[in-house]
Amino acid sequence: MASGNSDPRRNLTATAVKVLIAGGFGVGKTTMVGSVSEVPPLRTEEVITTASEGVDDLSGVEQKTTTTVALDFGRITINPDLILYLFGTPGQDRFWFMWDELAEGALGAVVLADTRRLESCFAAVDFFERRNLPFVVGVNCFDGAYRYGTEEVRQALDVGMDVPLLLCDARERESTKQVLTSLMEHVMARSDLAAAQGGY
Repeated sequence: MASGNSDPRRNLTATAVKVLIAGGFGVGKTTMVGSVSEVPPLRTEEVITTASEGVDDLSGVEQKTTTTVALDFGRITINPDLILYLFGTPGQDRFWFMWDELAEGALGAVVLADTRRLESCFAAVDFFERRNLPFVVGVNCFDGAYRYGTEEVRQALDVGMDVPLLLCDARERESTKQVLTSLMEHVMARSDLAAAQGGY
């Protein structure tokens, strides 16, 4: 994999694709983008104030002091021919109106899930299913949380066997890379299937 110190001339003809990192409030989207980005990530985090009381549900993430209000942005070079631009979505209900714009032109998405608050990612799963946008589910394994098996999570989320679902640690670069690689493989497999069926 190329690093941020790679010769920039090697990437002049690279294909750049847009990928969303989505999920509920506090599931680790900002952390995931930051863990793998080869450039300093752009963050639009603001301090949570008393103005959000009664508006934002902090259940299970009471210790969280900041929130993404627009997006997170990072970049990773998968190989000399492929660069991923990562867009982390805001997780709070009141910012979901931005998802449509962020999804414009996206090749696929990662839905990040927290098994302690699995319902927080239902909206993201529904969003991408309705738009027929390829996605994978990354189950972010928080310290101290019970480790459910992937099939238990799949059943709880009611996602089909065709949707890759894997355990991950959003803090770890290699773990995040594995999730993104799984997404790219899923996107290519869907494209190949559509082409074989005459869909393209």
